Amino acid sequence: MDIEGLDYNTQREGLVMPEYGREIQNMVDYAITIPDRSERLKCAKTIVKMMSTKNTQNLEEQEYEKTLWDHLYLIGRKKLDIDWPFDVSDAEKMLERPEPMPIPGKTHTIRFRHYGHLVEELLEKLKTMEPGVERDQLVSKTANQMKRDLALWGHGSIADEKVADDMARLTDGVIQLDLNMFRFEKVRVDNSNGTSSKKKKKK
Repeated sequence: MDIEGLDYNTQREGLVMPEYGREIQNMVDYAITIPDRSERLKCAKTIVKMMSTKNTQNLEEQEYEKTLWDHLYLIGRKKLDIDWPFDVSDAEKMLERPEPMPIPGKTHTIRFRHYGHLVEELLEKLKTMEPGVERDQLVSKTANQMKRDLALWGHGSIADEKVADDMARLTDGVIQLDLNMFRFEKVRVDNSNGTSSKKKKKK
């Protein structure tokens, strides 16, 4: 619905730096249209002073004033033709987004999602380890983590036999957990509200 006299944000051109607001953007747009170069610079200096009142969190930084002029350059979409008091040639780097960090597990498919990438890495390590105390310790930590993961995912059965079977399959048979000798840690399963499922019964 269009009503004469009403100006909607959705109908306006997007702001390059929304943190300074529409008012600053309009001032910069106006400064661009000033025909006299010296007057444009005077207007730009006034705008920078007003920008400093809207961006006060870094007032102690040495490069603060340069940053404001860089911002002015960006807000003006490189159209503000003035004698810049600072080099603004690298201002656009501020708008560059860093490359996204790789997410573990995205480079390949996890065979058992409930165990996650960490357990899969531990099992891969176990494949190449020589038998001994160090491997036995890692087997113990991995097996107990697998049992906790099963419990957290609500897999109904968290039987020791399932952990032993999965560990053997995921290590290509290298690790065979002897359930007659191995003792799992006790697993506590929390309910959805983050409290222990073992509650005291009301008398």
